[in-house]
Amino acid sequence: MQRLTRIADLRQWLAHARSQGKTIALVPTMGALHTGHMALVENARRHCDLVVMSVFVNPRQFGPNEDFDAYPRDLDADCALAQAHGVDAVFAPSTEEMYPHAAGPLIIAGRQANMLCGASRPGHFDGVLQVVCKLFNLVQPDRAFFGQKDAQQVAIIQTFVRDYNLPLEICVIPVVREDDGLAKSSRNVYLNAEERAHAPAIHAALQLCRERLQAGFGPDAALHAARAHIAGIPDSRIDYLELLAWPDLLALGDDESSCIALAAVYVGRTRLIDNITFQR
Repeated sequence: MQRLTRIADLRQWLAHARSQGKTIALVPTMGALHTGHMALVENARRHCDLVVMSVFVNPRQFGPNEDFDAYPRDLDADCALAQAHGVDAVFAPSTEEMYPHAAGPLIIAGRQANMLCGASRPGHFDGVLQVVCKLFNLVQPDRAFFGQKDAQQVAIIQTFVRDYNLPLEICVIPVVREDDGLAKSSRNVYLNAEERAHAPAIHAALQLCRERLQAGFGPDAALHAARAHIAGIPDSRIDYLELLAWPDLLALGDDESSCIALAAVYVGRTRLIDNITFQR
């Protein structure tokens, strides 16, 4: 496996791969890899000849009071896991390599970024699109792979690729879960034993929301049932709990059949996100 830190070396490696007619998959990450990331890799390997994984903690998607400095970083461990799962090249640039100039054009994510996670993190998805755009330009993949757990991010990236006619396919991989339903996340390590035991109730609440809607209840009643279920988690606080049309993230009307139930919940001091998509 190649471990690349410079854009020039990445481009040279990709040029050689393309000269051999290879198709390229991109798996963008911020490191702290877990089995959810490996599910992206495994799907990428099935669809493309070569898999490039980026490992870059992007400062432009962190707000001034967020955990950029505390974000877990262990590049050696990440590379070992990536290699064991068949990644062909890890691109792990420095901040200076990715952003050599302090000033430059900005990307505004738009309406889909001003809700859900974006409501409390202004500018976050602008930073996400900026780094994703750079990675798409640098790697020029045939396909890029993202996890459904970050559903709002997926919707924004799909809109960006569609509206700017970018020549790649966005592949979305279902949420990878623990046996008890908790969505896999690098933040799960912050949960203590009691918090970890109660955290799967978030997924159960989303399932209850789906069941109520499919049984003919209105969106408000379905959300009320989900809120009541989450209220049973000790020391928890709902950041948001929403039922929307998917993938547009618009209010759910009578005509929409594709739905998504999304939640962000603080369990103790740890903020967990989860979602499920379904047909009405």
